[in-house]
Amino acid sequence: MSLIGRLRDFRAGGFAFEWAGFCNSFASAPMSAQGMKMDEKGNLTVRRLALWGIPMSLGVMGLKMVAWWVTGSVALLSDGLESTVNVVAAFIAFFVIRYAQKPADHDHPFGHHKAEYLSAVTEGVLIVVAALLIVNEAIGHLSDPRMLDAPALGLAINFVAGVINAVWAQLLIRTGRKYRSAALTADGQHIMSDVVTSVGVLIGLLLALATGYAIFDPLLAILVAVNILYQGWKVISHSIGGLMDQAVTLEEEAAIKQAIATHAAGSIGVHDLKTRRAGTVTFVDFHLVVPAALSVRQAHDICDRLEDAIRAAHPGSSIAIHVEPEGEKAHGIRVKVIKEA
Repeated sequence: MSLIGRLRDFRAGGFAFEWAGFCNSFASAPMSAQGMKMDEKGNLTVRRLALWGIPMSLGVMGLKMVAWWVTGSVALLSDGLESTVNVVAAFIAFFVIRYAQKPADHDHPFGHHKAEYLSAVTEGVLIVVAALLIVNEAIGHLSDPRMLDAPALGLAINFVAGVINAVWAQLLIRTGRKYRSAALTADGQHIMSDVVTSVGVLIGLLLALATGYAIFDPLLAILVAVNILYQGWKVISHSIGGLMDQAVTLEEEAAIKQAIATHAAGSIGVHDLKTRRAGTVTFVDFHLVVPAALSVRQAHDICDRLEDAIRAAHPGSSIAIHVEPEGEKAHGIRVKVIKEA
């Protein structure tokens, strides 16, 4: 049926059966040029950091292996082993982020964003593997601990590597959270677990040197490994939540509700609000109830206003609005619309 025919049916009272088709045609309008430009800037920043992560991880691994070579410390060897895992993780993160930023296509109409969660889960698993490697290496030296060779030089080298890692990890985590990149955030958290390892190793080695008890070296390595296991579990659990279409946080949901409530003037109410996150994109959909006498154009204007408000409150949102006539039974999460004065 033509648009004119639909409008005639609407005016004649066939409203309830026509809205579903119309809402799909206008409720998911594309983002503004400014919004697209901001998203592309964020994607470019994430890609560049992911690329730089490869030489950074290689450089830090080299420093830590040199520190182990000059001291013979099992703790420093454990630290170096974890850094080899960081190198693998950096390569994975780079290629997965590039894939996740590919535009939607026929086979993936909602985009490739969830690929980042696969990378993040892999990062979590690698963190756990690194912790197990450390435990295995440390247990073997509990029965035969030995004092270090050239401890001052080895500790100094490892300290420099730890400082580089700490600065880089904070940059990755901050940027990953800002642009909602699960892979970049997980990479930063992975490197931060490496920083914790380095701190623990340094403390253990200093205790061994100060007390003369070489067993502090493997003992501290094991304690650090336990913390790394916990960090790996956190990364895995968060990423699995994304793969399972976990909703946004309560704070983010409150901001979305507020945007809807204050910009839905002309409608009767909103219900069945649902959210889910997929990488850098948050999907928001809900039912908008309008008066039966409202025209399609007027309902369209309300939807446009709501989309702009939601994207302002929560950038990167993909929004679908199902318009319903008054009288439909409300269900799901409801939002009370603030009426115009």
